[in-house]
Amino acid sequence: MFSELKFPVPWGHVAAKAWGPSEGQPVLCLHGWLDNANTFDRLIPLLPKGYYYVAMDFSGHGLSSHRPAGAPYHFLDYVTDVRRVAAALQWRRFTLMGHSMGGSVAGMFCFLYPEMVDKLILLENLGFLLAPEDTEAWLESKRVVIDRLLSLEAKQQTPRARSPEAALERLLEANSHLTAEGGAVLLQRGATETPAGLVYNRDLRVRTQSREYFTVEQCVKLLQKIQDRVLIIVAHDGLLVPHKLHTKNQFVKALREAFDTTLKEHIQLVEVPGSHFVHLNEPEVVSGIISNFLTVQNARARL
Repeated sequence: MFSELKFPVPWGHVAAKAWGPSEGQPVLCLHGWLDNANTFDRLIPLLPKGYYYVAMDFSGHGLSSHRPAGAPYHFLDYVTDVRRVAAALQWRRFTLMGHSMGGSVAGMFCFLYPEMVDKLILLENLGFLLAPEDTEAWLESKRVVIDRLLSLEAKQQTPRARSPEAALERLLEANSHLTAEGGAVLLQRGATETPAGLVYNRDLRVRTQSREYFTVEQCVKLLQKIQDRVLIIVAHDGLLVPHKLHTKNQFVKALREAFDTTLKEHIQLVEVPGSHFVHLNEPEVVSGIISNFLTVQNARARL
């Protein structure tokens, strides 16, 4: 069983759902880009009892309010969402668990507020977004953010209504790592029923988000600041593709090499079978690893 929560913010509210006793050890769960809090629906029931798990919807996602007209979605705005929710819950120290983009948000929050984070769990994410190696590519990414936002404002598109079947089919087309069952779970919170059909809840402007990038050297130094409190789980067939790093992303490969040398005493990096949504598609694959990490008191689980 879970309960629904709403936290007031100047433009509306941030929505969340919670499992467990409110006096339990706090765990804040952060979903991925264009997803919602339901991404943890099948995982959290398998995790240790006695914890208070709160899965929030980032602004513009799930049941949370969209940002005001004219406002873009900056990466740091999501980090601010986390700080607002922590303040509303009156949490001084807690565990963060993030999937995909939620892992990058969790990592940034941990870098900025290390005194507030007890443990950090990253699912299919390394805790940050790596900078493009080419300066022109970096500049182009910033220009695209502005152009997309202005284009959306000019079009003033009305969200398209779809049948439940078409809405799920579109979601699965855009997320090849999702199973039909997992997609249906996300859709329950990610769409609203109208007389014309289902309409996705997410703000179209979410696609224009401006990101914060780091170099590998910066990433290593930041990760060293949060020693012995990090668990990273990557899937064999996920977006990081551990066994094919040399052909996919040189930055990620370099970072993995850092894990094997200077960071090996500070971070637990675990590879599991599955896809980018392994925590939703096959939660039993990761639940034991996460449970062990949560319950070992010295913050360094014995895997």
